[in-house]
Amino acid sequence: MSSVAVQGLTRSFGTAPALEPTDLSIADGEFVVIVGPSGCGKSTLLRLIAGLETPTAGRVTIGGHDVTALEPAKRGIAMVFQSYALYPHLTVAENIAFPLRMAKRPPGEIVAKVAQVASLLELDSLLDRRPRALSGGQRQRVSIGRAIVRDPAVLLLDEPLSNLDTGLRVRMRHEFARLHQRLGTTMIYVTHDQIEAMTLANRIVVMSHGRVEQVGAPLDLYRAPATIRVAEAIGSPAMNMLPVQVSRTGATEAVVTLSDGAECAVAAQVPGTAVGTSATLGVRPEHLRPDPDGPLGGAVELFERLGPLSFAHLGEAGARGSVVAQLPSDRHVTLGETIRFRVDPAHAFLFADDGTAWPRVSP
Repeated sequence: MSSVAVQGLTRSFGTAPALEPTDLSIADGEFVVIVGPSGCGKSTLLRLIAGLETPTAGRVTIGGHDVTALEPAKRGIAMVFQSYALYPHLTVAENIAFPLRMAKRPPGEIVAKVAQVASLLELDSLLDRRPRALSGGQRQRVSIGRAIVRDPAVLLLDEPLSNLDTGLRVRMRHEFARLHQRLGTTMIYVTHDQIEAMTLANRIVVMSHGRVEQVGAPLDLYRAPATIRVAEAIGSPAMNMLPVQVSRTGATEAVVTLSDGAECAVAAQVPGTAVGTSATLGVRPEHLRPDPDGPLGGAVELFERLGPLSFAHLGEAGARGSVVAQLPSDRHVTLGETIRFRVDPAHAFLFADDGTAWPRVSP
């Protein structure tokens, strides 16, 4: 069994909390991705599971055993870092074999395990090379090989692709997915890249300001974010966030007023007490539809044509009321052109002033 659970886990540095009290359960063989912006506590949580940090409170269990007080080497885990951390004077074979040599395994076993791992990661032809003669992707595969050669119960990965270029990141995402399918090992993967999270995870853990915002399957978080921080973390391009005021509410729909006075309907259950309060309207770029009479719009500041997809950026990037909209790939757009859009109430989100989402009403 290689399930992982943390209960009431916290970590503070002086008076500054790096991780608020956290509970999280990860099933045997699951691939869980922890995502969030820099400084949100995701790497701290991973290091606490690994035993590289000492918790201020709470406990960690692996395979049902309390390992909170155990040193990292006795937890049955292995870790892959973004820096590769390979020994430059050792060959690929020697780097992969290093943990086995430190464990004083028999020479025959070491040779067999290195060959097995090298075949799995397609490193057979590189075993005599040293790290300086490898590409970034090859170095990362060697780092993974060194981590899995001891058959760890849990594999921890801390932003392992952050040093790679875009093409290699895509290829290595495929490598990780294939590796998990073949090994069945429990994997906990930390990243700030939500595309990695969406493509790799069985479940995603979204973190912000040292606490877990929401845990769920990728599409569940995409379709029903519990908070504005989850909505911002999932989806590319990011969800449009527009300041509004709640004007009217009903049993299945609320009407909000934008900063320019235009109104939008949202299929959400909003209490009558919220009328007159500030809120945030969320709508994804792919859910905006061109409409000359639509409530959202502005001048095109940037137009991105990305093969089958195109995106129009309306208004200054990052400014209140700026909008990104997905357009058909054959749509011709001129910079400075004004385009307006309508919002489908069933595909809009409404967040209260404290950042929580009001329940949506299914069509």
